[in-house]
Amino acid sequence: MKKGNISIFVPHLGCPCQCSFCNQKTITGKTEQPTAYDVDKAVQTALKRKNFDYEIAFFGGSFTAIDRDYMESLLEGAYKYVKSNDVNGIRISTRPDCIDEEILSLLKKYGVTSIELGAQSMDNDVLEANRRGHTAEDVVKASELIKSYGFELGLQMMTGLYKDTCEKSIETTRKIIELKPDTVRIYPTVVLKGTYLAELYLSGEYKPLNADESAELCAVLVPMLEKAGIKIIRLGLHSSEDVKKNMLAGGFHDSFGELVKSRIMVNKILELPPADYQVFVNSRSLSKLKGNNKSNIYLLIERGYNIKIIIDNSLDVDELRIK
Repeated sequence: MKKGNISIFVPHLGCPCQCSFCNQKTITGKTEQPTAYDVDKAVQTALKRKNFDYEIAFFGGSFTAIDRDYMESLLEGAYKYVKSNDVNGIRISTRPDCIDEEILSLLKKYGVTSIELGAQSMDNDVLEANRRGHTAEDVVKASELIKSYGFELGLQMMTGLYKDTCEKSIETTRKIIELKPDTVRIYPTVVLKGTYLAELYLSGEYKPLNADESAELCAVLVPMLEKAGIKIIRLGLHSSEDVKKNMLAGGFHDSFGELVKSRIMVNKILELPPADYQVFVNSRSLSKLKGNNKSNIYLLIERGYNIKIIIDNSLDVDELRIK
């Protein structure tokens, strides 16, 4: 069966600070607080679609920092579907500094199976510059505690933040790998109206990475995580009209994951010395190899490579064989 999330957005509740990049209404399109009734409605609607293996996912805010009674009412509304085996578990996202043994025991009681932490960076200077209100050490402590309680651990990171560099993002990825999370999400920074980053961008203080630059960086990070056996469950923000209308700059693209895969493919050729090569590829990956508007082909020509592309559908999708 296909895996699916029944997503319940809890917009900007419980957050102790306003991070530099944050405009939750724009990201989620939601402003109203969900209720247990909304959980019911979302689950019942999802269960009408058969052959899906569902988790209920509370995203959008710092779930473990919201009002305790309200949090428990949402969990109670979700847990009855765990007990009835209609869903496999509950996934939540929260901040690293909003995790302790007491809250983990409570989450365990209500059938939570997976906890995602918004780490964003493992560089304290970057975290401070972007008003995160926690440290890299908080990420380490919370991650170790979550794993000790038997939860699946997910970590979220961002690239291209204020005061960040490609080198710092690579080091953040190394430190995330050391924590051995089960999953990772990578979000290139998008500058949204009404945020601190917007002020910095408009003043000229901050120059964010664009989509192509972000994809080039992520094409380095993704293989690092994959080599470590860590599953990447998201690359880039979900496409929405709200994001498009409110975006001033940054690494947004409707098909960001495809941009990254395309760049990874061309990087495999660039690892070799400039020369003439035959490149064998599955037909389903041909457009990714060529790049948007043949950008990869032009890049290779500029760097002294001459390639002949040969279709070989015995290869896996995104696999290359180079002669």
